Parts: sequence; structure tokens; C-alpha cells
Amino acid sequence: QVQLVESGGGLVQAGGSLRLSCTASGRTFGSGAVGWFRQAPGKAREFVATISWSGGMPNYAGSVKGRATISRDNAKNTVYLQMNSLKPEDTAVYYCAQGKASSLSAWAYDYWGQGTQVTVSS
Repeated sequence: QVQLVESGGGLVQAGGSLRLSCTASGRTFGSGAVGWFRQAPGKAREFVATISWSGGMPNYAGSVKGRATISRDNAKNTVYLQMNSLKPEDTAVYYCAQGKASSLSAWAYDYWGQGTQVTVSS
């Protein structure tokens, strides 16, 4: 079993930056991929970014490409999502998830954190 805890969310003005963290405990990430998803009120959960166990093959949603960077430190069992040039439409609860392989689909991930709120004011 893997437990994931997100942190780093908060209130930020448009144009600002945040770095979200996802730390694993229990069996940790092992050799799995990690993805970030987000869900805004009244909307479906959507893919944001994913990274493989080796740190290669990062993949981003078009809505954040060029503004987001996903990285991981396996020694710390932590995956990061750096978000720059934040926009009000980035406001959502951000979740990290762990799965066997990188995927844009939430169904591919087995373990999920509880989420961290990101609010971007205009």
C-alpha cells in the first residue's frame, strides 16, 4: 500500500508561482509513474502532468505546457509540480497519483492523495 500526501497549495495572485509536492510513504513509489491531476468545482478531474520512475518522459496537458514542470526525487520519495504564470483557470484541487506506467488517464493510477487546494486570484 502506498500513501500519498500533497502539499504546497495555497492562494496566489495571477502570474505567481507555486511548487506542489507529493510525498509517498508505506511502500513508496517503487518503480511506478506519478501523475498530477486537478479538479475544479463542477468540473471533471483532468490530467495535468505525469513522469516515469526514471524521471524521463514527462508529459503535460496542453493547458499547462510551458508553465509547469514535473520532477521527482526518488531518494526523498517526492514528486514536484512547479507551476508558473498561474491563471485563475488553474484554480482547482490538485491530486497526485501513482501507477505502474505514465498515463494521461486517471484510470491508470492505483493510489491517490487527498489533494491540495490551489486558488489563483485575478
